[in-house]
Amino acid sequence: MLRRLTLTAVASLAALSAAAPAATAVTPLLPLPPLPVLQHDRLLARDEPTEQTRLTVTVSESGNPKADGVFELECGPAAGSHPEARRACDLLDQAVEEGENPFVPTDRNAMCTMQAGGPAAARVEGTWHGQPIDARFSRANGCEISRWNNLVPVLPAAR
Repeated sequence: MLRRLTLTAVASLAALSAAAPAATAVTPLLPLPPLPVLQHDRLLARDEPTEQTRLTVTVSESGNPKADGVFELECGPAAGSHPEARRACDLLDQAVEEGENPFVPTDRNAMCTMQAGGPAAARVEGTWHGQPIDARFSRANGCEISRWNNLVPVLPAAR
């Protein structure tokens, strides 16, 4: 919906600027401020503070007893009971800079290899850069394994 509003605003501005050259002779136009980045039907400012990241990561059957459990992760600065908080926050900040959301589920129509990556399961809940997150992860097929691996060290590396 925000994309439509943005496109409508841009089209309206273009129409007005094409129709109003005579008006600009009397009053000069002021430059517009930069627009924030569009991200998944939500506007995200590039300088949004990282302290809005607070996640609970629950991991089971990862193959590493030290990696299984419930961990808290806070970013800006990195804190919580997560064993690799700093590296995990760096990965999440990098995803924002690249305009990616690592918590998006696999597309239902995706063609995935039928390989099993083990019984590991994880759930990530909380807030990531102001966005509510409730994502589940497994290693059930090639797509899910890749999704999990792309979120290491937020999730533990599988054994």
